[in-house]
Amino acid sequence: MTEQDFKNGQVLLIDKPLNWTSFQVVNKIRWLIKKQFGIKKIKVGHAGTLDPLATGLLILCTGKFTKKIETLQAQEKEYTGTFTLGATTPSYDLETEIDHRFDITEITSENIYEATNQFIGDIQQQPPVFSALKKEGKRLYEYARAGEKVEIPSRTVHISAFEITRIELPEVDFRVACSKGTYIRSLAHDFGKALKNGAHLSALKRTKIGDFSVENAITIEDFEKNLQATQS
Repeated sequence: MTEQDFKNGQVLLIDKPLNWTSFQVVNKIRWLIKKQFGIKKIKVGHAGTLDPLATGLLILCTGKFTKKIETLQAQEKEYTGTFTLGATTPSYDLETEIDHRFDITEITSENIYEATNQFIGDIQQQPPVFSALKKEGKRLYEYARAGEKVEIPSRTVHISAFEITRIELPEVDFRVACSKGTYIRSLAHDFGKALKNGAHLSALKRTKIGDFSVENAITIEDFEKNLQATQS
């Protein structure tokens, strides 16, 4: 690809590595393009954040295609991952330490399969307090880290598919297809409640956004190699 290709617009499918923020991926890709072509400016943005502890499909748009971001963000997303039952955390995932433990000896596979039915269709979901959503100009996680309590209104999200793919307690693997704005961390927390227990998200991978699949995504390292190969 040429400098002009990136300026005219490209949709890049990146397989986000663990512990990277989406912003770091955008910065890295932008830096690689600028370095490769010796340019000072190139627009690069992502179509939907992934938490640092999540991996998988991150769509990046360059140049004129950054105008497509809003449309891409609105598309249905698919995730696979793991809930760990019997324990909750304040962040609903592994970012924070366990705060409560529960006995899971009475939970059966039938209970787990049945609990998914409560989450199909339009549901009310409360975003996690450890999230980047803003309230009165501050990110929610800023309140959380300062130990301040804040009211977070619930909102309607849509879950079109929720299946359990493995049960090896305390771990439960899942696949979820959902609307924009759905927090899988909140789903984990609420799933624990539905079982009259506790749960948190212990692994997450985004596998699809609309018709785009992680199977067609490349690593940041491969993107760099491909970029260098265009100049050789």
